[in-house]
Amino acid sequence: MSVTVHTDLGDIKIEVFCEATPRAAENFLALCASGYYDGCLWHRNIKDFMVQTGDPTGKGKGGASIYTDGKDGKFFDDEIRTTLKHNARGIVSMANSGPNTNGSQWFITYSKQPHLDAKYTVFAKVIDGWDTLDELEKLPVDAKHRPTKEVRIRSVTVHANPIAEAQLLAA
Repeated sequence: MSVTVHTDLGDIKIEVFCEATPRAAENFLALCASGYYDGCLWHRNIKDFMVQTGDPTGKGKGGASIYTDGKDGKFFDDEIRTTLKHNARGIVSMANSGPNTNGSQWFITYSKQPHLDAKYTVFAKVIDGWDTLDELEKLPVDAKHRPTKEVRIRSVTVHANPIAEAQLLAA
């Protein structure tokens, strides 16, 4: 399963780990398919660490998962897997504000980040678009690690969605 994230700087193709992290995968794919991420800023960018997006407000404090109940239930639980680690450039994880607070925000690592293991749900990895990831990392940022030039996700192409296909077959 893969998606292509079309950004102002180019495309990034991401392989999603649907079997290993089914709730995170379902959340990410549903938000991608619905256009939720279209127009989202890459709002946090730390060289040699990671770049973050997925907040429709653009401020880094918003966003909700598909599992929302309209009240406090905008988050879903972590899916920490010992086999999925922040062990390379291009690891894609859910951003959170503590245990079991996964919403819509996610990040891509620029390098190995083992201190993030067992704290953030790894649900995908970059498989193409390394030049775009390089360009994101080069962006100048302010003191709060916000890019000084706005760079957005234009759209996301979902290449195949096995979770949606399985739901259609079950119906």
